[in-house]
Amino acid sequence: MDFSNKYVLGFALLLCVVCSALVSSTAVALKERQDANKELDQRRQVIRVAGLAQAGDALPKETVDTLFESIQGRVIDRETGDYIDVPVASVDPIKESKDAEMSAKTPSEFKAAQVSRLSNRLQVFEVKTPGKECLVLPIHGKGLWSTMYGYLAVKNDLSEVVGITFYAHGETPGLGGEIDNPSWKAQFPGKSVFGADGVGLGVVKASAPRDKDYEVDGLSGATITTKGVDATIKLWLGPAGYGPYLEQFKTQG
Repeated sequence: MDFSNKYVLGFALLLCVVCSALVSSTAVALKERQDANKELDQRRQVIRVAGLAQAGDALPKETVDTLFESIQGRVIDRETGDYIDVPVASVDPIKESKDAEMSAKTPSEFKAAQVSRLSNRLQVFEVKTPGKECLVLPIHGKGLWSTMYGYLAVKNDLSEVVGITFYAHGETPGLGGEIDNPSWKAQFPGKSVFGADGVGLGVVKASAPRDKDYEVDGLSGATITTKGVDATIKLWLGPAGYGPYLEQFKTQG
């Protein structure tokens, strides 16, 4: 059977409209589940970096919910460090950093982290589990090929690191990709965070001289990724990141 060009184009257009409607309706129907899964994954990351579970431990939702009873997610004003009374799940700092009205340009002294803008609102997680008290801070910065997303946990008194993790990145496997290797991350716990001149915690080139109280060895063959992790830490612990909040938390508890 022969069909005119008009018929073919009309049928194709109708098919596109129907498919678009199906995709849109499916996305809307699944959004609530996707948001729930995203929040559950975030909670698992927070639990692990805080030392409440090991990397290989199974964390079903029931276990996560139980452990999170002693963890309080808060939203803070990045510039003042004050709490903002909104649900932590309602704030997406990564998304908000792309909105000029909800963010600010990153100060030039922190340009090495290659984060162009900082959200005016940030998430923090205050872990109140007895013996495991700490603060978990979401962090991100550029490596060689990608933005590295992770969490940094520090003790409540800001004396030392509890843990660090990177849950998403596109760095080179076997080189920069080793930022999520447990043996490399194991260097961080116990390192001092702040020195007399501000942020002391950092990462130096592999095998280079370092301050053993504050610095860890970088990744062999991954100099740019190493510098990116160091710059990311300096940015988020400094005055442009969580600095005002950390200062308030330390003085006011």
